[in-house]
Amino acid sequence: MLSGSLLQRLNERRDGPGWRRLASHLSLLAAGALLWGCPALPALPTAALWALRLVGLLLLGWGLAFGFCAMHECGHRTAFASKGANDAVAWWAGVLSFYNADYYRRYHQWHHRFTHQPGLDPELEQAPASTLAGYLLELSGLPWWIGKVRGHTAGLRADFGGRPYIPAEAAAAVTRSIRLQFGVYAVLLAASLWQANGALFWFWLLPLAVGQPLLRFVLMAEHGGCSTDTDGLRNTRTTLTLGPLRWLMWEMPFHVEHHLYPSLPFHALAEAHGHLAPQLVHTGQGYLAVHRSFLQDPAQLALP
Repeated sequence: MLSGSLLQRLNERRDGPGWRRLASHLSLLAAGALLWGCPALPALPTAALWALRLVGLLLLGWGLAFGFCAMHECGHRTAFASKGANDAVAWWAGVLSFYNADYYRRYHQWHHRFTHQPGLDPELEQAPASTLAGYLLELSGLPWWIGKVRGHTAGLRADFGGRPYIPAEAAAAVTRSIRLQFGVYAVLLAASLWQANGALFWFWLLPLAVGQPLLRFVLMAEHGGCSTDTDGLRNTRTTLTLGPLRWLMWEMPFHVEHHLYPSLPFHALAEAHGHLAPQLVHTGQGYLAVHRSFLQDPAQLALP
């Protein structure tokens, strides 16, 4: 659907957009942490201080949770020109967002290969919500936490049974990566306990939990209620939204474009959308409209 010359230009790997997006994402984390940890100020009323802190908690939580989007983009090795930069940023973004980048890269390859196909797409290993109660539970992030704890625990044991996207020859490397990641968490936990300040809880675990509902809100729209056939124009949704959310998501609201051309860097997706928009099936709606549809008929999220 895109000409060869256009695709060649859009596929160009560049460092500048990736470093600028990463720097701004880290700035959000820093601003959120500073506001959330803001000390009492004599000139500031208590209510105003806590309002400021809660804004910081939200910003920090969204920055941590949406580190997933940075990991996802770098996992495709399209955010930067070099493989090394992509892999390093992906790994640390996974640490922040409680994913493991090396595991996720292989998992996600299968998601692209078998997009929204029951029994094949690993994103459908857990059946999606199909009732109002299930929908609200999914938005809370609780099933995600349970799945992550179980998955990481199995990975620490090198147990990848039932996960064909982790072949035997990759199991050792993925296990090392997960163990190294939990080594980072152990060091941070030890420092937190040593200083008796609970920093790991207050500045990572709690904000990440606060940020999860918004991430679940946007991720549910990517394939929820779409076809389960192999047509990339029908099994995926592009959601038109505001610039700040597109920025936070590393342009992933252009999700059909990403699935049709996963080699495109995040900064090329908006231009690709301009060429592909007339052919898209699930587009033209914002996230509120998509979720209004889900609330009116949660059963549409069920798989056949």
